[in-house]
Amino acid sequence: MNSRKVWSRRQSFVSHQEPKSETRKRDSGEESFMEQTAKVRTCLGFNGNGTEAVDFYISLLPDSYIENSFGPNPEEPPLVIEFTLAGAPFMVLNAGPRYTPSEAASISVLTKDQKETDHLWDALTAKGGQAGPCGWLKDPFGVSWQIVPELMPRLLSSPDKAAVARTMNAMMQMGKLDGAALQAAFNTPQ
Repeated sequence: MNSRKVWSRRQSFVSHQEPKSETRKRDSGEESFMEQTAKVRTCLGFNGNGTEAVDFYISLLPDSYIENSFGPNPEEPPLVIEFTLAGAPFMVLNAGPRYTPSEAASISVLTKDQKETDHLWDALTAKGGQAGPCGWLKDPFGVSWQIVPELMPRLLSSPDKAAVARTMNAMMQMGKLDGAALQAAFNTPQ
């Protein structure tokens, strides 16, 4: 193991041993397999309802599961929950009311078709979620999401500037993005 120095809250250096790469085992229901613990994760702060949020999130997308959870008091919700959402590593910190989600960070999901777009949009805006413009929404926990048809990056990166402008104009008029309408705007000169 490598040793490095880290700055503690007391403003003095303490020695910290680099952890070896750990593996976590999860049961997929069909097979068990080993998976590496992520070195980098996006952390979302919650006010004690992180477990409920994670359970909701992993129910929405395939390749989503809880990896680990821990906290100082087993009688309370876990302080930290490490999970994977559609293959991407995340963690939740039940940090209390001091830190709340904002639009400055969002979870972006590329959807394969309109059915998936509709499913995610409807699930995330139900029970207190809020629809926003241009494919953006807030879920019932206040976390911002972008639900984006996978054709969108292709349309917007086209060298046809007029088609891109038509697509952008159509997108700016939408809440939930409609892939067929975006493709039609791209294809139809005015």
